[in-house]
Amino acid sequence: MTFMVIERFHDRNAAPVYRRFREHGRMMPDGLHYVGSWIETNFDRCFQLMECDDEGLFADWIANWNDLADFEVVPVATSEEIQNYCSLERE
Repeated sequence: MTFMVIERFHDRNAAPVYRRFREHGRMMPDGLHYVGSWIETNFDRCFQLMECDDEGLFADWIANWNDLADFEVVPVATSEEIQNYCSLERE
């Protein structure tokens, strides 16, 4: 499954997050895969795409970062995937 992770930096301060990332990497458990990310230009939020088969893996990953940011994990699908699903539902 694919997930959009919305990360809100505490005090809009991304510097501590990037410092820890440089020192320790993503600190992701096996089975959780980073796809890509985008940072809001006001440094309020980071949007990350991740993939995994077990949504429970996010708890371990977030535990490494929740002192620096708040997280929302949202299951997502591409528009094409939804269109295909909706087409099957109509049959």
